[in-house]
Amino acid sequence: MNVLLIDDDDSLRAVLGAELRRLGHEVTTAGTAAEGLRASQQTEPDVVLLDLFLPDENGLDVLKKLRAEQPAPDVILLTAHGTVDSAIAAMKHGAYDFLQKPCALQSVDLAIRRAGEHRRLGQENARLKDGLHSSNVSAELIGHGPEFEELKRFISKVAVSEATVLVRGETGTGKELVAAAIHKASRRREQPFVVVDCASLHENLLQSELFGHERGAFTGAVKMRHGLFEAADGGTIFLDEVGDVSPSLQASLLRVLESSTFRRVGGTREMKVDVRVIAATNRDLERMIADGQFRQDLFFRLSSIHVALPPLRNRREDIPFLVEHFTARHNERCGASKRFSPEALEAMTGYGWPGNVRELRHAIERALVLADGEIVQRRDLPPQVSCRTGRENQQRDEAILPLVEMERRYLARVLSETGGHRARAAELLGISERNLYRKIREYQLDQVPPQTPATERDPGGARRA
Repeated sequence: MNVLLIDDDDSLRAVLGAELRRLGHEVTTAGTAAEGLRASQQTEPDVVLLDLFLPDENGLDVLKKLRAEQPAPDVILLTAHGTVDSAIAAMKHGAYDFLQKPCALQSVDLAIRRAGEHRRLGQENARLKDGLHSSNVSAELIGHGPEFEELKRFISKVAVSEATVLVRGETGTGKELVAAAIHKASRRREQPFVVVDCASLHENLLQSELFGHERGAFTGAVKMRHGLFEAADGGTIFLDEVGDVSPSLQASLLRVLESSTFRRVGGTREMKVDVRVIAATNRDLERMIADGQFRQDLFFRLSSIHVALPPLRNRREDIPFLVEHFTARHNERCGASKRFSPEALEAMTGYGWPGNVRELRHAIERALVLADGEIVQRRDLPPQVSCRTGRENQQRDEAILPLVEMERRYLARVLSETGGHRARAAELLGISERNLYRKIREYQLDQVPPQTPATERDPGGARRA
């Protein structure tokens, strides 16, 4: 337990501080109110032992300031002049407990541990309110096709284990929802579910975000900060876009996975956590390993169990259910009763959805907002979805293209259909991977991110499925 002892008695600070350290607590001491308040901001203690009578400020005033901090520590008041009135006043202002000096070491230790448990429960409640624990994620997993039913069976089997899981799939296929569903079905369901977007932060910021930092670790680190691995202790941490993590940070992740320990940035103390890790990526990690961009040992640790999510174009039978679900949510939120016409639903079912469920959801929301009446017509859909002859136009255009351009477009299409997985693409094309790599370089297809389905645009700028 991280304890701050504020007392002007030098002997008591020395003796009590040493004994509490012997019992396993991390103790900081201060002799005045001003020193104590500064120390509290720097160390973020779990529990403060506070003398009621200090030379520079009344203990009750210090109590109020401590309880106003974020996060606020639990405060146990110590005084040699304890009265019922002062105890009642202290409790009214947020004190957790009240001990009269001289007090036995066992009594102080017990009060600290009780306060720590009280604080832990409070933090857990705050995390639940902040949404780190998803309570209704299953409602977002919509589908009835064979591939979706297989996915649900996979989730139910994996959830009961403690193995790390690697979720793979194109952008927008719902990797975070699958991770959240695994967490909700696991024994950790009442503990935090913490999401980390590894692609959105610079390497140094991500290091601090994951593992926290000590005061003074770098410019701007004015106070100690807990990391997301600590916030997820007892629960699950979801590392989204783990393929974007730098090689140096990959080493830190490997260490956490192997030993459940880490150090805060700028720190020397080993922190131990009990966290289940679920990771996700839309990148070709095997190719990244071959290119020296991703650690093979980390890949093996992350992929104890792995699942590949099918793109929406491979489960078109689920599109009507998804349309119904997102439409019902919109109607409930806006007090409307809109629905899609059969023609509009036919157009959505026939479109390729390179952005998968995310693109579908945005298209539905757009159409519901723009539609004039209660019935959403085909014309209300985005142009690339509503176009009746897009595929026929594409075929006619390709018929008069040079052979080289047709081959380039076909290679781009196959790479898109396989989600950038070059080994599968080579197998479908009936050529060797080496030959495929040569053609990719020749046609400059490597400039398109493998995880992003390649799309073509006609001269008017409309995307074709």
